[in-house]
Formats: sequence, C-alpha cells, structure tokens
Amino acid sequence: MLLKEKEAYQYWLSLHRDFPKVERLGLGQKIEQTFLDVLELTFTASYLSLESKIIVLSRAISRLDVLKFFLQLAWESRIVSTTKHAELTQELGEIGRQLGGWKKGLQAKTPRP
Repeated sequence: MLLKEKEAYQYWLSLHRDFPKVERLGLGQKIEQTFLDVLELTFTASYLSLESKIIVLSRAISRLDVLKFFLQLAWESRIVSTTKHAELTQELGEIGRQLGGWKKGLQAKTPRP
C-alpha cells in the first residue's frame, strides 16, 4: 500500500511542478502537505499496536478525503487537466479502498467490549 501511495505522490509532484506560481504556493502547497500527511500516517500505522493502528488509519483515511477535496478544487479551478485529475483520483480511490480494507480487517480482529 505504501508503494502505491509513493507512486501517486511521485505523479502528484510532476503535476505540482506545472502549477502557476501563485497556485503552487497556495493550493499546491496545501495538496503537497496533505499528501505527505497521508504517507506519514500510513507509514506510522504499520508500526503501531492493533488499537493504535485503527485510530491512525482513521486519520489517514480522513486526510485522504481532504486530499481528494483539494484536488477536486484544483481541477475545478482548471489548474489540473481532466485527464490528469482522473488518473490521480483513480489512484487515490484505490489507496482509499486499501486503507479501508486494512482498517476493516483490523477491526474484525479487535475484540469488542
């Protein structure tokens, strides 16, 4: 999963370089930081205890949703082309499904009080 996130991030970097300067320093930087947050949370989750993993994965999923929102905004502002937006959104959708599946699998292993 982390490999897929890193590949999506590399693709994002190629898009970010083409942003106009004002947007690169505003919306582009926000997308960049959110992408890094998702990567960091996913990496961190792999080293945590079961209950802590679920909490951190929930945060990663939430940050991924925020990332998708900001990418949508970049597309609506015509900073990112429809084709590139669709490619990146598809990748992020797959990452979201993987994160959700990981979280669901962990929740199934967690005893309920």
